[in-house]
Amino acid sequence: MRYKVLILLLLVLMSLYAQYREYPFSLKKLQMTYQCWSLKNQPELQLSDWFNATMDSTRMGLRATNWSAPIVWTGTYNELVLANYYEKHPVAVGLIVFAVGSYIWYYLGRFLESANMFFMVNQKVIIYVMLDDFSSMPWIDLSRHRTLKIFRVKQERRWQDISMMRMKIISEHIADHIQYEVDYVFCMDVDQIFKANYGLETLGDSVAQLHTYWYKESPNKVPYERNEASEAYIAVGEGDFYYHAAVFGGTTTQVLKITQDCARAIMKDKKNNIEAVWHDESHLNKYFFLHRPTKLLSPEYCWDLGQNKTPDIKSVKLIWNYKNYNLLRRHL
Repeated sequence: MRYKVLILLLLVLMSLYAQYREYPFSLKKLQMTYQCWSLKNQPELQLSDWFNATMDSTRMGLRATNWSAPIVWTGTYNELVLANYYEKHPVAVGLIVFAVGSYIWYYLGRFLESANMFFMVNQKVIIYVMLDDFSSMPWIDLSRHRTLKIFRVKQERRWQDISMMRMKIISEHIADHIQYEVDYVFCMDVDQIFKANYGLETLGDSVAQLHTYWYKESPNKVPYERNEASEAYIAVGEGDFYYHAAVFGGTTTQVLKITQDCARAIMKDKKNNIEAVWHDESHLNKYFFLHRPTKLLSPEYCWDLGQNKTPDIKSVKLIWNYKNYNLLRRHL
């Protein structure tokens, strides 16, 4: 009788194991289910509901591209409409930032403190910090709805390599876990400071940042990669805008595509001993040339205070921190 019970138990266990093999439970699969539901089953917010594309005589900035992507400036969006929509249809937003070597103590604290104050206020936010020294991580007293996740990255020999390898690292983290944790994600340089609300108006499928120095220039005058042998090459006479790699974002699906494509192009150039003129930024511009972004952010969202303001710059949301490269890049 005892053997019959043992055999019966063994058969039950084998049956359960077979079902698990066929339908395994995992937290990652549960997160994937949440992600699919959270974005795909929301009623779509129409551009005309929140965005005003009409030009006025007091502003110089273009408000839409020739492929009908909005260019977000102060005064072009309705904050109340956006707030009401996302209150009913909440999303989680990720923010990825890298800080290695001396960039940790020089920049990271100010960046995180200002992001905590101004980035996606009242939304669920996860800040992903990639650094090479956990012991140097500054203490940040986070506001509600905010989480900080810290990951170690390898320090590269040259700052150019750090800049270019971040595309590969970002893509790996998005594929591994970020795509199951948030709906949208922004990637930003650490040497910046938030100065005003950086909010829901910036969310989009793929979001590109107009460069402070080049946003008024024709494509012929901007510093695209002109080496035909490089994967980042854009021919003279081609291109739309020059985008700043200090800020880019979108849905996790789109940012994964952006970073994977840029990482592949960078590694292909590396095999051929080619280094694009502006490193990962050159490859990001090539990507957005081939796959136009669905939303552009005006230079108000990444402004250099060393530049003279023109009438189109009304409210600066994010500024460049002082770039003491001579000191910092010697101590990476």
